[in-house]
Amino acid sequence: MRYAKDHKQEVRKRILDTAAKALRRNGLSGIGIPALMKGAGLTHGAFYSHFASRDVLVAEAIGTAAAASADTTLGDAHSLEQSLALYLSPEHLSHPELGCVIAALGGEGARQSPPVRSAFAAAARGMLAAIERKLKPHEPSPAPSDAALQLAAAMVGSVLLARLVDDPALARRLLAATSTLGTAAEGS
Repeated sequence: MRYAKDHKQEVRKRILDTAAKALRRNGLSGIGIPALMKGAGLTHGAFYSHFASRDVLVAEAIGTAAAASADTTLGDAHSLEQSLALYLSPEHLSHPELGCVIAALGGEGARQSPPVRSAFAAAARGMLAAIERKLKPHEPSPAPSDAALQLAAAMVGSVLLARLVDDPALARRLLAATSTLGTAAEGS
């Protein structure tokens, strides 16, 4: 059977999208290649025609997840307030598989292989750059400002802590308290 010209790229994208969601939902060691490939509707054997190793897949899936967050939550179409409302929402809190890869998996990143650590570093730098653009949309900056660093740390930390506490009211307070930082950061 002959496949369309872009079939292999479409399959690779399907694998990466499936991996990005599964890793954010289950953790970096929470899913194996056979289950991942089954989730993508493929056989385990098909994995090696797309990726040299699990680390390569994980690194690329982190990039895929970061790009999705950048587009949906931190994209240029949203104001800082809108981005904060999306990022610090109960929906983001309840669905790590659809949200920020840094908040979902960043704590595991430092203990990973160099390619995976590099993917996390790129995701973090991308997030910082997106926040910096929201804080100073007309002032291109080669490095993130202290305000962008503080806001990013508060956003990620707030979501991480809110997922850890076993008190829904406290989780909502964490998100709400952080959402007010956007106004303070814009003024600095």
